Amino acid sequence: MLDFYTDFLLSSFGQASATNLSRLADGAISHDRVTRFLNAEGQTSAALWREVKALVRQVENENGVLIVDDAIAEKSYTDENDLIAWHYDHTKGRNVKGINFLTALYQVPGAALPVAFDLVTKSVPYIEKKTGKPKRKSAVTKNERFRMLLHVCQHNQLRFKYVLADAWYAAADNMRYVKLTLEKEFIFPLKENRKVSLGQAAQRAGQSHASQHARFTGRHDPRSVARRGALCVAPHPPGLQKR
Repeated sequence: MLDFYTDFLLSSFGQASATNLSRLADGAISHDRVTRFLNAEGQTSAALWREVKALVRQVENENGVLIVDDAIAEKSYTDENDLIAWHYDHTKGRNVKGINFLTALYQVPGAALPVAFDLVTKSVPYIEKKTGKPKRKSAVTKNERFRMLLHVCQHNQLRFKYVLADAWYAAADNMRYVKLTLEKEFIFPLKENRKVSLGQAAQRAGQSHASQHARFTGRHDPRSVARRGALCVAPHPPGLQKR
């Protein structure tokens, strides 16, 4: 039912109503059935996990990869509220109005399954100093949401070894959380202007380089990089042998 209703919304150009969906299905799906579906349990991250848990348990293994990313579902013509708000879209280089959400995708050979998600709500109103215009912001940062998703996956006893995310999440607190709290490995790209220290000794001595100029050699094995107080360990990917 969820897939059918989603396809209906995506393909509808006019009013998307339960009556229209029933008419489109030639009465095979009644108006009341659509209404009951919409009034049922909300589509939460916990509900998603209950849906995919059995399948995950069949395919998971200790070397599983957890990929966390965020996206924006544009809602250009919908009134702004806590959920539908303005967000910066780095793929377009500008702000867009829509629903911003984070997803955790679990990947093993032959399978990739979403296992958790979080909807970004901007419930805190404020006045922007530069323009004097009213704005909204989230009470929880993206990096906090990132760690919350990982906590949920750990709580659900998901078996994984690696956490992958883009440069937006390559923050020291996230690195510490993955490596020290979860005791997992991470692979994060760093922007070229990020300062890194090649190991703890270099960090204590105040020696750092822009990541684009850092040179990793055989003595950094496994590769240890301290960034803003975090010990960043980029492990050898599966299948690669240490030198």
